[in-house]
Amino acid sequence: MSSTDKPTRGARASEANSLFAFLKSLPLNERLTEGCVMAVQAVAGASLAFAIGRALHTEQAFWAAITAIAVSQHSYIDTRKLSRDQFIGAMAGGVCGLLGAALGGGHFAAYAATVAVAIVICWVVNVGSAARLGGITATIMLLVPGIGPAWDIALLRLGEVTLGTVCALLVAWLMSSIEQRWFGGTGKQTEP
Repeated sequence: MSSTDKPTRGARASEANSLFAFLKSLPLNERLTEGCVMAVQAVAGASLAFAIGRALHTEQAFWAAITAIAVSQHSYIDTRKLSRDQFIGAMAGGVCGLLGAALGGGHFAAYAATVAVAIVICWVVNVGSAARLGGITATIMLLVPGIGPAWDIALLRLGEVTLGTVCALLVAWLMSSIEQRWFGGTGKQTEP
């Protein structure tokens, strides 16, 4: 870790704590409203992703729905940032999972090494925030049973994750645009 990482990490922690403090200070009715808006956004993104996945006859369309829920954030900008992390993590984890499945022969040590390599790769390419998602994707690749060759499963998972991410982005942008139009902008950014 370089010396410049420490102030950045501290600043991020301070920002997160400020956000949590702000949300806790909101009156109950405002927290309820924000929670309902987030629920509608997450459910809409997940439902759209699942419906499209089913229409495309993907093997396990629920991964698209899970991804849409996982990347849904209050603002479009935050959803976009988390979507980038999700995609990079899915790519790293998918490639590592594919190699782990092909070379590991189902051994636990191969699984552990595959997850570790996926996490390290995300840090090496300077997207540490995608590391846990890379580890999760590698775990899914190696531990969730699938039918067919490993490369086919990897491509299907990446497609399902991409579908979920795109649907979450679309819904977040739409919700943000509606909120700005109806309520005159509430601080959410809608940068396309």
